[in-house]
Amino acid sequence: MAININNNTYTAVVTPMFEGGEIDLVSFERLLRKQEAADCGVLILGSTGEALALSYEEQCQVVRFACGLGLKVPLLVGVGGYQLVEQLKWVEFCNAQAVDGFLMVTPIYAKPGTQGQIAWFSALLDKANKPCMLYNVPSRTGVNLCFDTFSALKNHPNLWALKEASGDISRFKCYVQIAPHVNVYSGEDAMMPELAKVGGKGLVSVVSNLWPKEAKAYVETSLRFEADEALSRLWQDATAACFSVANPIPAKAWLAHMGVIDSNTLRLPLIAQELTSIERLQQANAEIQSYYTVRESFCGV
Repeated sequence: MAININNNTYTAVVTPMFEGGEIDLVSFERLLRKQEAADCGVLILGSTGEALALSYEEQCQVVRFACGLGLKVPLLVGVGGYQLVEQLKWVEFCNAQAVDGFLMVTPIYAKPGTQGQIAWFSALLDKANKPCMLYNVPSRTGVNLCFDTFSALKNHPNLWALKEASGDISRFKCYVQIAPHVNVYSGEDAMMPELAKVGGKGLVSVVSNLWPKEAKAYVETSLRFEADEALSRLWQDATAACFSVANPIPAKAWLAHMGVIDSNTLRLPLIAQELTSIERLQQANAEIQSYYTVRESFCGV
């Protein structure tokens, strides 16, 4: 069966680790299978997956393992760093694996302008042999994906989508207008209802690590323009709980609490002790379960 890369919900999955810091592949499979059961596409080795804290060999291990599971949902791999040669090497490796596409983030730290961004992304897009989603996240990279960059790249044959996580609705609308044929996904969980109304095609989510089936329903309700104030408030609260400290600390804490992964361990400079209580996550969970339990139209939770 062909994989539909235009899945409306992708989960930027965490990378589970043992207490000693080694990657926990058993927990990783458990997490990925839960996403598959909810029909959520998966993004591995993004910022939520602590990709930059892993060695190249560990990143290769994660990709090979995920590809070996034969998931029935699309699998994207993150591409992000500073040295172009290393990123081209990474894309070349992933080209040979059974991944379905790439997520390519704006270059980190250097804060390049339009011409630097065009040259960077052109090199990566040319190297890729799979559909690519660009990623605008100025809170992490220090710079927005320039509108002129997006316009210059919009007809590249490997450009399929954009993840937009600036939190700026007017910027989101501009990207949609620049390239109507490119799928623009929200990178902001709490803003999905508003962004759907201005042309958003789906969500690349952190919160869906914790509540995948509910997140899928939230996205589909948003895309039907049927999200009411109660639903919007529910996901605003859930998002706030998941970002109360640096991502993915709360997500790993809750997944470990629920037994989906065996440990809440992260790689420094992130550390689990930053989150002193899971009370907000517990409250968000209770509200989500209550909301969906009383709605007959929601099945399978």
